[in-house]
Amino acid sequence: MSGILYIISAPSGSGKSTLVTEIRKVVPELEFSVSYTTRPRRGSEQNGREYYFISREEFERMIASDDFLEHADVFGNYYGTAQRFLHEAAKRGKDLLLDIDVQGEKQVKVKVPEAASIFVLPPSRQVLELRLRRRSEAEGADSEGVIQRRLHEASKEIENYPNYDYILVNDQLELSIDQLKAIVLGERLKRAGRALTPDEQAIVERSRANLRENMREKAESVLKTFQLSAAPQR
Repeated sequence: MSGILYIISAPSGSGKSTLVTEIRKVVPELEFSVSYTTRPRRGSEQNGREYYFISREEFERMIASDDFLEHADVFGNYYGTAQRFLHEAAKRGKDLLLDIDVQGEKQVKVKVPEAASIFVLPPSRQVLELRLRRRSEAEGADSEGVIQRRLHEASKEIENYPNYDYILVNDQLELSIDQLKAIVLGERLKRAGRALTPDEQAIVERSRANLRENMREKAESVLKTFQLSAAPQR
């Protein structure tokens, strides 16, 4: 396959969507795969921009037709990535970014083991709860029960960080954008198959700072705020 497949995952409220929006502005030749979902639209969301919004019946027809690279049931709604986006990006020689959950990442890594996966952690449970409450107030939609459910789900999701290649703790947005940019460009350079310039080597070194093995201590400090320990690496 030509082009690199990137996977980014995070608990709801970790700032992943903002990071994805910003990285697409600063990294050229990086396409974004818009997922399909059966959940209702929120606020100003548009079909084909945030998601492709389809019925549960249509989604299940796509499952039966093996149209998805990955799919999962999250909070009672289906989410899935169509295989055609991967094939289309490969034909154009473009890199592709998938914004998917931990269930989807496991499925994709089986099919595309060379994919580069990135997990975004919030700085702490307290910060995550604050972000969720602010978003709830802004949308005027999420109830207390939904917030608590998302916090509970976040606890389960972040235990899976050892399954990812890179870890990013999103406590300062500009720094996180720079780190994500270094990861994306670093992967390109490592796979370039040529000698790197000193500037290019510096980018690769910056990306290595966020490798899972170099982020374990920081990640574990985040998990402690959730009173958790990491799940065994698969």
